[in-house]
Amino acid sequence: MINKKIEDALNEQINAEMWSAYLYLSMSLHFEHEGRPGMANWYRVQFQEEQAHALALMDYLNARDGKVVLAPIAAVPETWESPKDAFLATLEHEQKVTALINNLYALAEEEKDFATRQKLNTFVAEQVEEEDNVRQILDDLNLIGNDGTGLYQLDRELGARTFVAPTL
Repeated sequence: MINKKIEDALNEQINAEMWSAYLYLSMSLHFEHEGRPGMANWYRVQFQEEQAHALALMDYLNARDGKVVLAPIAAVPETWESPKDAFLATLEHEQKVTALINNLYALAEEEKDFATRQKLNTFVAEQVEEEDNVRQILDDLNLIGNDGTGLYQLDRELGARTFVAPTL
C-alpha cells in the first residue's frame, strides 16, 4: 500500500499532467485556427504525451493500491500573440512541470518510497527532453524572425511529428 502523502502528491501530479494536456490541446486548436497545421500537429502530439504521462501515473497508483482521485481541471489560455509567444509559454510551463516532478521525487526520497522514486526516474529524464525540444524550436524561431518562408518551413517540419507512446 502506498503512503498517503505520496498518494496525494501523485494525484496532484496527475491533475497537473491533465492540465498540461488541456493546455496543449488549446494551443493545437489555436494554431489550427491560425492556419498553421504543423504547429497544431506538434501541440496535438504534446497533448497525447501529457495524457500518456497522466495515465502512467494513474496505472502506477492503482498498482500500488492507491486511489486515483480526478480533480477538476483549471481553465487554460486560448490564444497567443505569435508562435514564439506560444513556445515561450510552453518552455515556461515545462520548466514548472520539471519543478513539480523534482519536488515529487524529493518527497519520494524523504518518505523512503523507493518504488515511486524509481518510477519518477523516467519522468525526470522525460522533462530534460521536453525542455530541450522546445528550446530548439525557440532557437529556430529566433533565427527565422518574421520571415514568412522560414515560418512556413518550420510549420511543415513540425507537421511531420508523430505520437510515439512514451515508455513510462
